[in-house]
Amino acid sequence: MALVSPAVPAKAGDLDLVLPVACEIGRDCFVQNFFDHDPSPDRRDYSCGRLSYDGHSGTDFRVMDIPSMMRGVTVVAAAGGTVKAVRDGMPDVGLAGTGREALQGREAGNGVVIDHGDGWETQYSHLSKGSTVVKPGQRVEAGTPLGRIGMSGLAEFPHVDFSVRHEGRKVDPFTGSADPSACGDTTRTLWREDTLAALRYRPTGGLVSGFAEGPAASEEARKGSYARETLRDPPALVFWADVFGAQAGDEQQVRITAPDGSVIHEHASTLKSSNVSWFAFSGRKRPPEGWQAGKYQGTYTLLRDGTVVARLEDSVEVRR
Repeated sequence: MALVSPAVPAKAGDLDLVLPVACEIGRDCFVQNFFDHDPSPDRRDYSCGRLSYDGHSGTDFRVMDIPSMMRGVTVVAAAGGTVKAVRDGMPDVGLAGTGREALQGREAGNGVVIDHGDGWETQYSHLSKGSTVVKPGQRVEAGTPLGRIGMSGLAEFPHVDFSVRHEGRKVDPFTGSADPSACGDTTRTLWREDTLAALRYRPTGGLVSGFAEGPAASEEARKGSYARETLRDPPALVFWADVFGAQAGDEQQVRITAPDGSVIHEHASTLKSSNVSWFAFSGRKRPPEGWQAGKYQGTYTLLRDGTVVARLEDSVEVRR
């Protein structure tokens, strides 16, 4: 359950947060989960949408997949202060590679805590192993590098969980409060004005897509296992897509076109439930006469009330 914190003061210069990641929101990185403002087992983000999960008390800045993480995305201090605590050394294998019981007490993985004075703290969790570059007691300014986005601790995808506390109470930086009634109100935001503009709310978006030789698995796709530009006479041609913010009632469409422009596969379906993280795939088996050699194009489209809310495209060269 999200903590209600009516005693948190209005902004009034207490914190003026900059973006805690050195990447372009909406292109190189995305916000997948926001602070949960719903005190019930349901979820509600600061915009009264559903990009959160029950009890989440941070903001998750993610990259598209593990290869993107390996290329390195720097996490920086969102405001000036003094480093209070640092942890490093935990592997970037996430929940699947460690197990929930083994992570008890270390769910945040590698991370940094900064004391900003007047009871304010920020925390940066799930950093990549060996990436932290600050020490306890060190003074930092807004924008000072702290480490890199990783997948250590209780993480299911590469990201940094950015959280804010005031006198021990967890606070949503978008609303300046944890009060459920703050949903939709950013007049007391802790973000700097230009940062809030860069963090324009995106309820749904596409992350990454590609081709596989058979039924695709989300974990393998996010590892980059299907990142091939050429397939040699595959037993099947399957197009997959990874998106966030899918909602019940959305229509998804998958289309694969052959080198001559003909449509060789098309599939449409309606989503029965809402999912912050959604992975889809569809395709066809190799025809009796074999594949036409050349470049195949895949397109995934997600529509809401007839309007496109996410579209991903990719291609692969097929050789016989």
